[in-house]
Amino acid sequence: MYMILLGPPGAGKGTQAKALAQRLNLPHIATGDLLRENVSQCSQLGKLARDFMNKGVLVPDELVTRMLESRINQPDIEKGFILDGYPRNLNQAKALDDMLEKRNTLIDMVIYLDTSEPVIIQRLSGRLVCSVCGANFHTQNMPPKVKMTCDNCGGKLYQRSDDKPETVKKRLQVYLEESSPLIQYYNDKHKLYRLSADGDKTIVLNRIIELAKEYNDSHKI
Repeated sequence: MYMILLGPPGAGKGTQAKALAQRLNLPHIATGDLLRENVSQCSQLGKLARDFMNKGVLVPDELVTRMLESRINQPDIEKGFILDGYPRNLNQAKALDDMLEKRNTLIDMVIYLDTSEPVIIQRLSGRLVCSVCGANFHTQNMPPKVKMTCDNCGGKLYQRSDDKPETVKKRLQVYLEESSPLIQYYNDKHKLYRLSADGDKTIVLNRIIELAKEYNDSHKI
């Protein structure tokens, strides 16, 4: 099962991808993790990425795509993966198709986590991030054991400036505009499955698993 999770900021893509990967026993590939790993390991791609990050600009699509291709060429993805954070645009989607075609495979499902604006604002405006290890917490949904302190490493927690309500609304608007061609691309290929992600994360996870099972059952030879 080769699956992509799409959705606006705050939809819970990372949370669902991790849980889904465990339930389906598949690798979870997150481009944010790939970027951090390459930078921390000082790989050739990581060094190039760090140059852009030090300048305060986005890492180019081509560089992120090369990191992903390197990851996809590893043997543990033979039975599939759960991909989160990629593709972000139409060019990346086509690049991913090209990568998989070289392996004689293709994307099976694209799950779009449809999330309403009030829920997104509630989730993101309460999000706290560890300044040391990058772990995420939430003031209401997943508070740390000690106020403003990371449960994992003891680092100080902070709120990202782009997680403030007025900024979240702008981010959501930009996402919807930029992702429209990408969503249409997968819809035209009959690979897009939309489900509401407003509810409890366990309910959402179980629904994704149901969709995956339905897909597998309908594609058995």
